[in-house]
Amino acid sequence: MHDIFGYKNLIKELVLRDIKRKYRRSILGYAWSMLNPLLMMLITAMVFSNLFRFDIQNYALYLLTGQIIFTFFSESTSFSMGSILENGALLKKVYVPKYLFPISRVVSSAVNLCFAMPAMIIIMLITGQKISFNLLFCVVPVVLLFLFCIGVGLFLAAFAVYFRDAFHLYGVLLTALNYATPIFYPTKIIPVEYGIILKVNPITYFLTAFRDVVYLNTIPTAEVLFTCLIISISALGIGIYSFYKTQNNFILYI
Repeated sequence: MHDIFGYKNLIKELVLRDIKRKYRRSILGYAWSMLNPLLMMLITAMVFSNLFRFDIQNYALYLLTGQIIFTFFSESTSFSMGSILENGALLKKVYVPKYLFPISRVVSSAVNLCFAMPAMIIIMLITGQKISFNLLFCVVPVVLLFLFCIGVGLFLAAFAVYFRDAFHLYGVLLTALNYATPIFYPTKIIPVEYGIILKVNPITYFLTAFRDVVYLNTIPTAEVLFTCLIISISALGIGIYSFYKTQNNFILYI
């Protein structure tokens, strides 16, 4: 992957293709990237704040930060999984570094994440959340999550070439992760005996770091950031290794 910058123009075209395809024939177009998290936050907030009555101040922002982080993870990794299979015809005709396809899917999801950030700022302003220079630090957990998603995306893209059932299994896993991540509920309601679920869920750490900045207006602790860094590097290493060990045989299965 040392020559990835040499293909930056190709990655750009792949990202633009993904974004145009997503919003093709859409009246609101790119505005959906901002409206979607707002509408989802509004619906979920109405349900959980009224039915379950979680004792969380500024629940709208708490919920939105969780949805933004988890949506980026689930979207980028899901899209990456099918990237090799979807571009099989191209790979059979010309030489293109195969890793560009899953990486471009993560980048396109990152662009969608950037589009969603104004929605977060709007909620912060409406709810009277304090905005300071600390907010700029939210880039750090997002970048670490980006690297983590690339690692997971590379692994899933390679895995799905050989095992098509991976798409169904990963959908189930994402559903489980959605409930195992403190997106719409406070961590204090989790019984002690089930606390291990949050500890082994890598998304929890990225979300914690992101919420520390946006929701609590503080800098994440060194322990949380270091954990995020270790998780990202480990996932990236596993993803790159598994992808390179299997990519030569992709052509036989796509």
